[in-house]
Amino acid sequence: MKRNILKTIVLAFAVLLIVSCEESFLNFEPEGKLPEEEFFVTEAHAEQAVNAAYAHMRTWSQVAFPLYAIQEMPSDNALKGSAVGDAAFLNDYVYFTVTPNEGQVSDYWSSRYKGVNLCNQVLSNIDKTNTSEAKKVRLIAEAKFMRAFYYFDLVRAYGDIPLVVNLDDAVAEASVRVPKADVYTQIVNDLTDAATDLPVQYDSQNVGRATKGAAQTLLAKVNLYLENWDEAATLTDEVISSGQYRLMDDFWGIFRIDGENCAESVFEIQCPYDDGDWNLTNCQNAEPQGPRGDYGWGFNVPTDDLANAYDEAGDTIRKNATIIYFGKEAPNGDVIGGIGVNEMEGVSVPRYNGKVYSTMQEREELGWWCSWGANVRVLRYAEVLLINAEAKARSGNPSGAATSLNMVRQRAGLPEISNPSVEQIVNERRLELAMEGDRFFDLVRTGQAASKLASNGFKTGVNEVFPVPQNIIDMTNGTITQNSGY
Repeated sequence: MKRNILKTIVLAFAVLLIVSCEESFLNFEPEGKLPEEEFFVTEAHAEQAVNAAYAHMRTWSQVAFPLYAIQEMPSDNALKGSAVGDAAFLNDYVYFTVTPNEGQVSDYWSSRYKGVNLCNQVLSNIDKTNTSEAKKVRLIAEAKFMRAFYYFDLVRAYGDIPLVVNLDDAVAEASVRVPKADVYTQIVNDLTDAATDLPVQYDSQNVGRATKGAAQTLLAKVNLYLENWDEAATLTDEVISSGQYRLMDDFWGIFRIDGENCAESVFEIQCPYDDGDWNLTNCQNAEPQGPRGDYGWGFNVPTDDLANAYDEAGDTIRKNATIIYFGKEAPNGDVIGGIGVNEMEGVSVPRYNGKVYSTMQEREELGWWCSWGANVRVLRYAEVLLINAEAKARSGNPSGAATSLNMVRQRAGLPEISNPSVEQIVNERRLELAMEGDRFFDLVRTGQAASKLASNGFKTGVNEVFPVPQNIIDMTNGTITQNSGY
């Protein structure tokens, strides 16, 4: 099975170096004991530092409760789920009652800035190493891709934020929010550089690292938020014409462990599985979402609204893969267990996110903790096609939009749309990418959040972003200010 670059991740965490300042949220205790003056000397050190930034992507605050709370539960796709009252604080995100002191707000912020810090350590120190020029160029590009990834999460969630790119000025930069336009400029610059310098593909020992296609796709996605339609269309045209990716026939199979790093994968967070090695097998994206009482906790469950959207579209293939119900068969034949009828908060018939379900076969082959070794899908080729379709529809190219859109619909067994509207394409994003972390941000960027989420308490002018963590405001003595309405 796959388990390539991240076999070195445990060692890589030795490079969680910290900025030398007393009061900054960029301060993190190093998890290894290698003195700073002895690091960033060799090429191996440089690669370990980059691997540490990759490894951080799979930590709890990156892929578990904080992720669900910020990127899933505020949308019309997801509810808290699980047993009544368990982790009730997650309902604050479903119903827009979250306060600046809530832990997921803080963890989401600090975790992503920790990732930024890891990338900045690479970018500021790699010239001190004896890394070959070709390798250095690639590692810098990988660090820039990841820094853009972390900042994209941050700017969508909080709006104006501190922009820290230089370790020499880190304290000052970390103590003030800059306009989100400036953050997006940095993201675009980083991804443009990454797309120029990253390889198209890697050898088998390095599968999972960021590629040129990953940088181009993330940059195209950023351009949707910036409403740069022509740029988004051009970038995705290049990814499509590269021939590096294709849609897989089996939608359910994409999300199984055997489907990791398949031809549809543009970028996914690598989560090593090593039988019995708990230091290596420790990603908890899937387990908290699995059937409660059946090697899962039952959180972050699909809504009736999402189920109805699939039914209205006649979309049984993607519905059956995305929403699995207690007592019903999954596409592979497993009968889904967990808690019973009327025992799950928010729904009468318990259901779960099928995209992260660990099948019985996987558990038998790999052990019950196999979900801890399941990769997290971030960018898929289907999204490349949908970005392409939306960008072309918005820039007056309906035939080009139809071509890309209908490739996705054909895989789902749905009829073609000859002249798709932007609304139809955004709805297709919902059906294709449900439970993958984009729906809330899509509703905000397309101006639909107020109407779609009003019944849950969404307030225009407030809930487009989340509160800045109060501990960050306190830590900076108020130089970092709070978002309006919080």
